[in-house]
Amino acid sequence: MKTSTLMLGIAAIVGAAVGVGAWVANTRQESKAPQQVERAESAPDYQRAVYSPLHFKPAIENATDAQCLACHKEILDSRPRETSPAGIRTQDSKAWYQQLTTYTGEQESFHRRHLTTAFAKQVMDLKCNFCHQGHDPRDEAPGTSATTAPQSDQGFTLRKQVNPETTCLKCHGQMPWENMALPGPWTESKEAFQNNCLICHANIRTIRHQVNYLKPEAIETVGKENGDSCYGCHGGRSWYRISYPYPRHAWPDMPTETPDWAKGRSTESESRFVIPSATAKK
Repeated sequence: MKTSTLMLGIAAIVGAAVGVGAWVANTRQESKAPQQVERAESAPDYQRAVYSPLHFKPAIENATDAQCLACHKEILDSRPRETSPAGIRTQDSKAWYQQLTTYTGEQESFHRRHLTTAFAKQVMDLKCNFCHQGHDPRDEAPGTSATTAPQSDQGFTLRKQVNPETTCLKCHGQMPWENMALPGPWTESKEAFQNNCLICHANIRTIRHQVNYLKPEAIETVGKENGDSCYGCHGGRSWYRISYPYPRHAWPDMPTETPDWAKGRSTESESRFVIPSATAKK
């Protein structure tokens, strides 16, 4: 009898403890619920973010860097390794982009070299949507769905998120020294011209760099000080084996006859890069 009474007492105590524990846990859960809901509502939803209007035209054409970096901030936070997998330290070696005298400082990542390094900010005014004109997550090949670019779209580059022919090539193409009647590549003939592009270009093709992703006045200034400032974007940091067909803006005393290599070229910059004439020289 005593044993039964004792067991009932223990069971009652355990039951009470479990009940109290459940009540406490439930109370804590209820107190956390509003905070969790608030965090869930404020946290970005990946699927919705992927299909954000900013990833498609026309919204991408007017997107600001702040809007892009709100989700893609890591592109500016990432840095190159201090030591390569082979054990070579960055301070003991030079990357391909450090070969010209215009580059100063330590090695930097791709996006930082275009957006945040000293020389980039001095002569360029690149924005995220200069290269990134949207990104359809469904496919990177044209004509494979109702929403992707058609096969006839000449601006679509297979399997690439940007079109290098209209962006990268502008500053990473070869120098067409043959068209300039130079005796050889600039690396071989620059001494004959005192490494000074303006010996000729003070009077030839003088209407240049009037686009919204560059700083024309700053480029003219650094070009007078160092030929590498010009050569860097005109062959010195080439990624491709071809050169970019820059438009031939009319300049004072421009010859009336167009050379064969320039026939068919545009005489105006692309509309999305044109800056108003009132601010063209800033």
